[in-house]
Amino acid sequence: MIRFLLSRFVYSKTTADTPEMRTRLTFFAGILGILCNLFLFALKLVIGMLSHSVAITSDAFNNLSDAGSSLVAAISARLAGQKPDAEHPWGHGRLEYVASLIVSFLILFVGIELLRSSFSGLFTQAAPQFSVISLCLLGASVLVKLWMWSYNRYIAALTDAAVLRAAAADSLGDALSSSVVIVSAVLGMLLPLPIPLDAIMGILVSLMILRCGWSIAHETVDLLLGTPADRETTDALAEILMSGDGIIGYHDLLVHDYGPGRKFASVHAEIPDTADIRHAHEVVDALEVRIYNELGITAVIHTDPVTVGNDYVDGLRHAVNEIINEVHPSLSMHDFRITDGENRINLIFDLLVPFSLTAEDSVRAVEEIRRRVTALDPRFRTVIKLDTDYTAK
Repeated sequence: MIRFLLSRFVYSKTTADTPEMRTRLTFFAGILGILCNLFLFALKLVIGMLSHSVAITSDAFNNLSDAGSSLVAAISARLAGQKPDAEHPWGHGRLEYVASLIVSFLILFVGIELLRSSFSGLFTQAAPQFSVISLCLLGASVLVKLWMWSYNRYIAALTDAAVLRAAAADSLGDALSSSVVIVSAVLGMLLPLPIPLDAIMGILVSLMILRCGWSIAHETVDLLLGTPADRETTDALAEILMSGDGIIGYHDLLVHDYGPGRKFASVHAEIPDTADIRHAHEVVDALEVRIYNELGITAVIHTDPVTVGNDYVDGLRHAVNEIINEVHPSLSMHDFRITDGENRINLIFDLLVPFSLTAEDSVRAVEEIRRRVTALDPRFRTVIKLDTDYTAK
């Protein structure tokens, strides 16, 4: 059904390969969410009031907050779709992450309020009275929420919109919580119990809402703080880089995320120090174009000349690599070079340190590497620069 609606109101063919179309898709999903959630709010509010059910009334106001979340999604889609300007040269894509955070706060607020009212219902709420019609309508609301989960997930896959992924997760949680309410209502009708089952189910629904809100907030904060590029992206970048003529390795790969469809990368590509500089420039230019065309990532490639085919340098590089691996297997080296002198030989390289290694462990590892390298030849001096791996693990 969502494909039909998209073809009718958004585009004539399934494509989301332009920023304008992506904005339209995200905006349409937000408007559709507003309409569906307002309908569910009105439906459940009436059923909750007629049946005196705190759980259903709580679920109704949860749908009202979802309508507000959809409004945030629609507005953020318009704002995030604005073109880069002098004040925001990287675009406005991160507004979608801010919108997701606002959505999570709304969900958490509603969850806390519903938890409070459900606890009150343990002592004051009368036993609810349900009809078969009201239960059927609640069942229909579950189907609506499952459809909302489906279309939000579908459009999120097309657009990579974090706010729609949050909406999809929330819709699935709502479907589950409404199902719990229906089960409790049926049990209350068939098995009259001396405990306020409806209020207990209301507490359970509230906890499910809070869990969903916390999960969305956690994921969104990670995006705003910055996370490593996913393994699929780094592998694709590595494949393209290593396909370049004369590229023998790479390091210092950084990928910056400024919102869906707005990624920038920088990397050091290693080339033989005997390579023609003009040819190397043409190669990295072609690689930057290919990375953008295939991955949608704006890349800047820096070339690092590396000595190859020199038995003396290659032997030292191999010896130092072995020492580093013996000191700590998680350490690695790049940018190895030497400055040769009569009484002093500098071995210069960058040492890649994982986040799992503490600062104290790093210091101890560097000291041990220096001690072992000097043991090979008293003239050796190590010039080590500590580096960080920003790629996904």
